[in-house]
Amino acid sequence: MKRIAALAALVLLPLAACSSGPEEPSVTASASEEALASEAAPSEAAPAVTPASDPKVLGLEGLGDLKIGQPVPKGSSWASRGAQESDSCTAISSPDYPGVYAIVTEGKVRRITLGANSSVKLAEGIGVGATEGDVKKWFAGFREEPHKYEAAPAKYLTAPNARPGESALRFEIKSDGKVGLIHVGEMPVLAYVEGCG
Repeated sequence: MKRIAALAALVLLPLAACSSGPEEPSVTASASEEALASEAAPSEAAPAVTPASDPKVLGLEGLGDLKIGQPVPKGSSWASRGAQESDSCTAISSPDYPGVYAIVTEGKVRRITLGANSSVKLAEGIGVGATEGDVKKWFAGFREEPHKYEAAPAKYLTAPNARPGESALRFEIKSDGKVGLIHVGEMPVLAYVEGCG
């Protein structure tokens, strides 16, 4: 009988150790994840970051199968719809992305623009209609320039790394302090103020 009790104790001891082990690390993991989240997020009110694989997220590399610095993918829904088309510059759009257009020069996508009616957002959750304050929470240090057509406080906020050959980000802030357009692309096309011009 003593042997059975001893065997039972030996069997139960590892089980008890296993059952108490995961509880402690999971509490530690939760605390660590919360600490990392609070360090990574600029504020509690900031939106959660959307996975870059989401087809409705605009990133520095592009939107879905439309990539900055690459030709328009064959067989895609992106095409010129007569808005702005010339030998040197063409604006294209897709019915899959209402409110979005792209500029193509020299056969390659140079800029993608989110406009009114677009549900596409940046990974940080910023989209058209966000406030300038929302933008600055995530994108501090952007260059400010006066808006060409609207009175202050309207302005352009452009990434400091914006230069030819590198994809960068630019916001158009309207006079009401909200984002009117979001552009991702390469200079000088990134800074065009009238589509292809």
